[in-house]
Amino acid sequence: MDTALTLTTDMKLVLGLVVFTMVMFVFERVRADVVALVVLVLLGLSGLVAPEAIFNGFSSNAVMSIIATMILGAGLDRTGALNRLAAWLLRRSHGVEERLLMLTGAVAGLNSSVMQNPAVMALYLPVASRISSRTGLTLPRLLLPLATAIVMGGSLTMVGTSPLILLNDLLLAANSNLPSGAASLVPLQMFATLPIGLALLATSLLYFRFFGNKRLHEGVGKGATPARTQSYFANAYGIEGDVYELTVTADSPLVGMSLGEAESLHEAPLILAIRTQDDARLSPSADSRIWVGSVLGAMGPKRQVADFAQNQMLRMSSRLRVFGDLFNPSRAGISEAVVPATSKFIGKTARDLHLRKVLGLSLLAVNRDKKVVREDVRNLPLRAGDMLVLHSIWTNLADASKGKDLVVVTDYPKGEQRPHKLKVALGIFALAMLLALSSRLPVSVALMTGVAGMLLTGVIHIDEAYAAISWKTVFLMACLIPLGWAMDSSGAAAWVAGHSIERLPDGTPAWLLQLLLGLLTTAFSLVIGHVGAAIVMVPLAINVALAAGGNPTVFALVVALSASNNFMTASNPVISMVTGPAGYTSKELWRVGGPLSLAYTGIAVLMVNLVF
Repeated sequence: MDTALTLTTDMKLVLGLVVFTMVMFVFERVRADVVALVVLVLLGLSGLVAPEAIFNGFSSNAVMSIIATMILGAGLDRTGALNRLAAWLLRRSHGVEERLLMLTGAVAGLNSSVMQNPAVMALYLPVASRISSRTGLTLPRLLLPLATAIVMGGSLTMVGTSPLILLNDLLLAANSNLPSGAASLVPLQMFATLPIGLALLATSLLYFRFFGNKRLHEGVGKGATPARTQSYFANAYGIEGDVYELTVTADSPLVGMSLGEAESLHEAPLILAIRTQDDARLSPSADSRIWVGSVLGAMGPKRQVADFAQNQMLRMSSRLRVFGDLFNPSRAGISEAVVPATSKFIGKTARDLHLRKVLGLSLLAVNRDKKVVREDVRNLPLRAGDMLVLHSIWTNLADASKGKDLVVVTDYPKGEQRPHKLKVALGIFALAMLLALSSRLPVSVALMTGVAGMLLTGVIHIDEAYAAISWKTVFLMACLIPLGWAMDSSGAAAWVAGHSIERLPDGTPAWLLQLLLGLLTTAFSLVIGHVGAAIVMVPLAINVALAAGGNPTVFALVVALSASNNFMTASNPVISMVTGPAGYTSKELWRVGGPLSLAYTGIAVLMVNLVF
């Protein structure tokens, strides 16, 4: 490569736009997506990118892949897959902190290999909150290890992170500007980075197992969803324990009783569901009859439920085989609602109102004048200002809140949950991944095939799909992609690469150049984010490789991986999502994330050279 390139006007304009972008991102006076749009317009006005190509970023494979992964992730979320996963993690860890951290981090990392990292973190925040409330493991000791595992796991596939999704597009774009005689750059296959991702994920898990977690503070943290955790309702209302399945035997005295009669028995637990024959109902009416073979969903401390089961000759199971879908936290749970002064409920009891039969709401307790009433609560006349503690399906709660008789104060999933579509969603997702492995189809087409399948089978509706897309991310990426093209086509990347190589000692090994590029990309990502860092640095890395006689694909891959190597600041969207709930300080993030970031760079360079 010619290292004596003349700095042209076009090069100066492109480098000026890069500096402008960095300065605007640092001071944050204007939103990042607006800055990206301004840069796109300036590229068009200056002629650095042809008018017919200026908006091609919006139709690029990278952007379409980002949109597809967001929708696929939302489809899986609608089925409650991760809530089931949380229950599995709790069972497998047996309350041991080290095992819980390792399991949760490993599974979250695997999830992030096929979904966008911020989406995975958003799905795992309530999971982490639930785990924290159930085990006593504080959020500060849980969230940062979880976030880093998600970031590391994104490198398992070429669709796990935005920089890796961008990489193939940038490699193809670079082909038009390669010097004569240079071999064309070939896009990487779906699982090309799998060994690298496994090494990085293992590094994250081991780092927090033996070192990092000792440097995190022990504070309680602010909590991710405090109004929905079991600890909140246990402390405020004395509602404790888990849900158990009780099967009615032929010798049980409950046979022939109504549910209301069973609930009135001494030391009876809360009965929240019943299945008779093939009919399973949550919040069943008090006149529902109990027969041989009926299954009751009872909530309470294990000892209380076990004693009740023994006294009433019931078979007890702690595993929810019958009511798994009904009690899925994405579908149902405990909430609080206030009785307003205009409510028609005032002066009436829950029995009079038939709350379970008409509205599908089970009344668990009433908070009146700071006094909690739990005994014979269904016969208590309601007053204005009463705080009702309810158990219900979220859709039933949403229907009840549409009237003027109850004001729900708990944050709960507003969208319709479809746990019965879980197997369909997983099957479609697996098919999309298999198609992505095919070299005949672009990854974006394979992923969009999965989106179409989920829409056609009703896993997710089209309006929900639109709502799942982060348009800020889409605009940021689509508007900055032409800046990467301009860096390459104008010769600015080649000029910077050539002059950088000239200033290094002769015979500098390729691995050292990659290490320096990785550290520089990490520094850029702290300032302009992972998307901006990848777009600016990948063309530069390709030209450095050409100037030094190295493999351009290897150099570009090191940069794309390093663009996500930010565990110290909120410019990484995953880290920004956990900083508030866990109460991390900037000093703490640098103290814990700094060494991990250095280890990330070293292992990324080592593994890329071993694999490629």
